Amino acid sequence: MRSSERRFEKRFICADLVRVEWDGFAVDAVLEDISPMGACVQVEESIRLGMPIELTIGENRFSGVVSYSVYRDYGYFVGVRFADDTEWSVETVIPQHLTDLSLCGHE
Repeated sequence: MRSSERRFEKRFICADLVRVEWDGFAVDAVLEDISPMGACVQVEESIRLGMPIELTIGENRFSGVVSYSVYRDYGYFVGVRFADDTEWSVETVIPQHLTDLSLCGHE
């Protein structure tokens, strides 16, 4: 694990269209990565830190709060820390183009 990496759980890189909802807004987003405790989505606007947020992947909804929102090149990358009663797993839903980084020697 890189010293700058703050995650402690196994992370999966993916590319899937998902729905993100917060504070009366609802937009389509690109799911960049996911882990049992959170996810990163790419959206066109910043979302305030600490904002409650809902992430829908297929028919599955995940609730949490925004843990970061950073502009990179062409959009905002928003980190979602899942709520205590929300946890993702491959048994729950498998996003499209899911890649396990531990199998690639990157984690």
